[in-house]
Amino acid sequence: MNTASTTEKASHYDTRAGVALIHLDNPPVNALSHHLRVNLAESLTRAGQDPDVHTIVLLGAGTSFCGGADVRQFNTEAATADPMLAALIAQIEASTKPVVAVIEGVALGGGLELALGCHHRIVTATASLGLTEVSLGLVPGGGGTQRLPRLIGTAPALDLIQHGKRVSGVEAVKLGLADAVFDADPVTAVLEQVAAAGDTLPRNTDESVVDFAARHASVNNKSRNTIAQHAAIDCVEASTRLPLQEGLRYERARFDELVAGPESAALRHLFFAERQAPKVADLPADTPIRPVAEAAVLGAGTMGGGIAMAFAAAGIPVTLYEREQTALDRGIDRIRANYEISAERGKITAAEVGERLSLIRPSLTLSDLASADLVIEAVFEDMDVKKEVFRSLDNICKPGAILASNTSRLSIDDIAAVTSRPQDVIGLHFFSPANVMRLLEIVRGDATSPETLVSCVKAAQRIGKVPVVVKVGEGFVGNRMLTPYWREANFLLEEGATPQQVDHALVRFGMAMGPHNVADLAGLDINWATRKRLAPTRPSHLRYCKIPDLICERGRFGQKTGAGYYRYEDGSRIPRPDPVVDEIVVECAREAGIERRPISDDEIVERCVLALVNEGAQILDDGIAQRASDIDVVYVSGYGFPAWRGGPMHYAETLGLDHVLAKIRALHAEHGEHWTPAPLLERLVAAGETTFLTP
Repeated sequence: MNTASTTEKASHYDTRAGVALIHLDNPPVNALSHHLRVNLAESLTRAGQDPDVHTIVLLGAGTSFCGGADVRQFNTEAATADPMLAALIAQIEASTKPVVAVIEGVALGGGLELALGCHHRIVTATASLGLTEVSLGLVPGGGGTQRLPRLIGTAPALDLIQHGKRVSGVEAVKLGLADAVFDADPVTAVLEQVAAAGDTLPRNTDESVVDFAARHASVNNKSRNTIAQHAAIDCVEASTRLPLQEGLRYERARFDELVAGPESAALRHLFFAERQAPKVADLPADTPIRPVAEAAVLGAGTMGGGIAMAFAAAGIPVTLYEREQTALDRGIDRIRANYEISAERGKITAAEVGERLSLIRPSLTLSDLASADLVIEAVFEDMDVKKEVFRSLDNICKPGAILASNTSRLSIDDIAAVTSRPQDVIGLHFFSPANVMRLLEIVRGDATSPETLVSCVKAAQRIGKVPVVVKVGEGFVGNRMLTPYWREANFLLEEGATPQQVDHALVRFGMAMGPHNVADLAGLDINWATRKRLAPTRPSHLRYCKIPDLICERGRFGQKTGAGYYRYEDGSRIPRPDPVVDEIVVECAREAGIERRPISDDEIVERCVLALVNEGAQILDDGIAQRASDIDVVYVSGYGFPAWRGGPMHYAETLGLDHVLAKIRALHAEHGEHWTPAPLLERLVAAGETTFLTP
């Protein structure tokens, strides 16, 4: 056996029995950084010139083949420095020696494009392959939209590219994306594949016609990556009418256009923000993690049931407790109905419905929670009620069990104080529906131990949530920012707008729903209770809008009562304008001495969104959030802020912090103390800073 070995910084080169083994070695996912591309080009040249080498193999060091381009290098000189990915692929395709991609772990984005340029691809059964660029507001830029349709057919290629879908190794072979599954020595598998294939490269001959106009029409305009989806469709269509080289140039032009645009910049910002949010700077690296083998939820309402479903979906047994049989039965029936709807839509199988239901154990006995590693309270949002619950849990739960509250606003410190184990108490603020919404605010109390915190972060990730660590404060991050947002939405009603105008303006801006639609959906009585609780602390000299209070006083709590800011007829969820609300608005404006006037959509968006930004800056200054990007994750993942704008803080940076401060100062001059600029924003602008990344 002839063996030679040379170690390089971003790749390793070996030969074995006439096979050149080029290992991509750029942890953690072997991203195609400039340095790796240089090393690959050198290794390919070396293998091509070696007379003893007859086959070339690309494979990943570690557990993955290649996770794609180095996203951090986008919009930098490194991204376009030679050799670019296209040149590497051209070098592979021109090789007179067969080049084989051996794919374990992931081959995503540029990593799969690299593999598509190879003459053969073999995969493990559990490998994950996909062109996922649309998730970052991009299209493949290394030939993926041109080579994949030619390999597997236009329609299946478009399905993968437009939606950024991933397929397993087994599925890849069925599609024709990979040649074979291997489960033993990769070199032996490579040699067998090359021998079986000979010099013939399989290429798809699918002549099926795709209705590209219909594909464009099917794109949801509220998607976070609408522009990228349309571009992906255009690129795949180009593959059906242009020769390969022209198609590659067309694809690259669209990629360059998107990578320079604000939408992709926003999505890339969120990509990194979501990965940064779970990290807490002051936690020791060796903090032990308590495993959550069994969970429990106290309260079988809509929120509690959704939380139980989230744990069951992750394969974690969960006890669901209620005090009364009727409430427990109602909760289990709701869970079963949700699962059955998911099965009807093809999201889960009938077998999975049974499996998940079997993991949820209903109980009327509080002591059944004693064996749980994590207990989550999801009862009525009242401090006295929650304190009583935690006193009971403190007596029942085993030592070391984590006791969590799903409170959306209340102090975790006050709740923890009634227990003998405040170090084990934490806030886990889920968002409704809890089995669907990805955001989880993890509220760290003053006494919460590092072990409790990191254990909950890991548990959140295990059940598929995006955890954001925050500190105690009224409303934490998300709901605290809602207060000024809804304040301005209601002030705008008094000043001349209608609920439907405010909602439509903000939906056109990109919000998933308008504030009054959201209030009706959530239930107006919830925030009414909060306003009454906080009324003694509200400065009497500040402007206060009575519109939502008067609506609630008439028993209008939103969709659940058939009326709120809108009316809902015959059980319908369609909001309809209501003259009763118009009368309330006019009455409140008259009592407040406000002369109503025409309000523009631009003013609505500016005041509501800048209210979020200003409060976000204050939250950051108060230390409730660790970083501005955490606030963006909260608002995009939990509150419907458009992902393609990157979140309120990123959006403010794109406007320019100096511009934002000038607008807020103008609003302060016109509307008073509510618009006092956040001191952090003033300090940053005075220092010439352009981002919320403080020095």
